[in-house]
Amino acid sequence: MRKKFTCVDLFSGAGGLSRGFLDAGYDVVLGVDFDDAALKTFKANHGSAEAMKLDLFDHSNIDKIIKFLDEKNIKLDVLVGGPPCQGFSIAGPRDTNDKRNSLYLAMVKLADRLKPQAVVLENVPGMIQTNGGIGAKRIVQDFAEIGYKMTPKLLYAPDYGIPQIRKRVFFVGLRDSNEEFEFPLATCDKDNYVTCVDAIDDLPSLQTEAGEIIYGDEIQDYRTPARTEYQNLMRKNTKLVQNHIGSIPIEKTKKMISLVPEGKNYKALPEEYRGLYKYHEALTRYHSQKPSLTINTGHRSHFHYLYNRIPTVRESARLQSFPDDFIFYGNKSQQYKQVGNAVPPMLGQVIATKLIEYLQGDDR
Repeated sequence: MRKKFTCVDLFSGAGGLSRGFLDAGYDVVLGVDFDDAALKTFKANHGSAEAMKLDLFDHSNIDKIIKFLDEKNIKLDVLVGGPPCQGFSIAGPRDTNDKRNSLYLAMVKLADRLKPQAVVLENVPGMIQTNGGIGAKRIVQDFAEIGYKMTPKLLYAPDYGIPQIRKRVFFVGLRDSNEEFEFPLATCDKDNYVTCVDAIDDLPSLQTEAGEIIYGDEIQDYRTPARTEYQNLMRKNTKLVQNHIGSIPIEKTKKMISLVPEGKNYKALPEEYRGLYKYHEALTRYHSQKPSLTINTGHRSHFHYLYNRIPTVRESARLQSFPDDFIFYGNKSQQYKQVGNAVPPMLGQVIATKLIEYLQGDDR
């Protein structure tokens, strides 16, 4: 049996993308980020992988990554990462000159020096949609100049069994190859998408018999058996529920969300209340029979399809396809941010599994 393919994750956050590679059988050796809480989460959930805090605006810090791999005698096979590119995101003001848009160059420079067999880069749809796809063209060109044939594709998470309406662009680059990476085919169609209720209705409700919201405990037991294949998959490696702490809304919010039917938002409120809200996703209640909306980083604008509270970190993590044995660290706000910023691990896993077909073994 050959040695596992090695993987390093830049801009790792909590490590959703690299968790997918780990689950696909890769040896994830290092995660690099600048967020202390996210790095603690990364290190706790990726086996023997190390976590390194580096500012990747400063490209001289790449030397520290190379030194780490040299000291461990590790030859890198795959470089992965999701560099922040807020200037192309629809979630904020679009600015193609935002300096964060150039953070991906740290991946270009590291790939140029270490020459891994493949590079996988994840980003927002705006990379191919804003200004004629100028962001994607930059990435493809910059990697082409160092010998990588980059293939970009917009992937839709529900097509791969993930219970969340999330679109992301993935770039997969193969070194010294004329072959284009063929992305994995969808495993689900809209008639059998995994829904919110399929994903999370086995988790404790955090409600009393009288219907009052409670906080819950740091560690809880499952109260019911898994009901769906997805729930069984999420519970496979643990018998306990963690990161499932409720947030009790103020009375005004509790009253407002109680007036919103599932799948609707503030626009469904009685007319006298609608003017209180301006944000287009305010008071959005998930629909139990559909995938959730894109998990955000903690705007607290999304609500449970049944209960008058926001989803817990664990419920949000389930909707992102993080298994229940993946534990998040930091305060609750930091945990929500880690979940919202992550690549769904199951999406990373299907790409990682397909990529194995293109990688060369020990005799390369």
